Amino acid sequence: MGIKIIGTGSYTPEKVLTNSELEKMVETNDEWITSRTGIKERRIAEDDEATVGMGTKAAKKALDMAETSPEDIDLIIYATVTPDQPLPSNACLIQKNLNAKNAACFDFQAACSGFIYGLEIASSMMKFNTRYKNVLLLGGEKLSAITDWTDRGTCILFGDAAGAVVLTKTIENKDTLISSTMYADGTHFDLLEIQGGGSLHPITEDNINDHTHCIKMAGNKVFKLAVNAMVKSSKEAMEIAHVTPAEIKWLIPHQANMRIMTAVAERLGFAVEKVPVNLDKHGNTSAASIILSLDEYVRDGKISKGDKVLLTAFGGGMTWGACVLEW
Repeated sequence: MGIKIIGTGSYTPEKVLTNSELEKMVETNDEWITSRTGIKERRIAEDDEATVGMGTKAAKKALDMAETSPEDIDLIIYATVTPDQPLPSNACLIQKNLNAKNAACFDFQAACSGFIYGLEIASSMMKFNTRYKNVLLLGGEKLSAITDWTDRGTCILFGDAAGAVVLTKTIENKDTLISSTMYADGTHFDLLEIQGGGSLHPITEDNINDHTHCIKMAGNKVFKLAVNAMVKSSKEAMEIAHVTPAEIKWLIPHQANMRIMTAVAERLGFAVEKVPVNLDKHGNTSAASIILSLDEYVRDGKISKGDKVLLTAFGGGMTWGACVLEW
């Protein structure tokens, strides 16, 4: 049996927040943001819109492409650091929305590396458990809900979105995921974190005013770690898959910062033309980021059967990894 991705889907909110609009909210300007990040605008979810709703819309698109009924889904996995609520999981609420009544469900978090982690988790579970024939894997974030809009170092970066893929077992003995690497280093946890909102620091009136429930990031230190980790894990994934950069059609990195993406591509030997970019339109959407690019290129016909695609990401934890897909 092989395991293939047979459907992709994504969703971004309608509301657009441009750099020019941010100039009115915090001390910054379009030139400063663009030159340092490559971001021109980002999508922001409405107050009543969150990761379950966005994920449901992305999932429906993926299921339609896969021509798969929700009742045929055996497992739903949702990668997110911004679930609608602590309990129950987003995955269970997605199951309810889709009426995917036969699916087991769980969430996990690996921040921006969520989709990379999720592909290996889903594929491993499908390989070693005969029950899981069809799996719905989602990554989605409402980062606007945990952004400190007074912090110009972080509020310029983040946007909201969700994406989904459908994986299925096939009679063809060939997998879409042909190599994968996952890593983490918790010693750098404080470079990108949210201190408040958990059991150690529950939300109170005081720490809400202190923005402890919002993202804090040491950008320069994260930059250096991200480039090195993404390059190293990408080289390992290509070595495991026995492919060279020349055989890879697209390098799809996590869309965090244009300078990070450019540095990774250069060190791996990829021309910039082989690196899809949607960062300028969406900002950093964490676990949704890679799926947005993948779905866009699949739907535009830029990824065809037999194409090899390299995915790589780095996120809070710190977590990182890479994988090679053969479509």
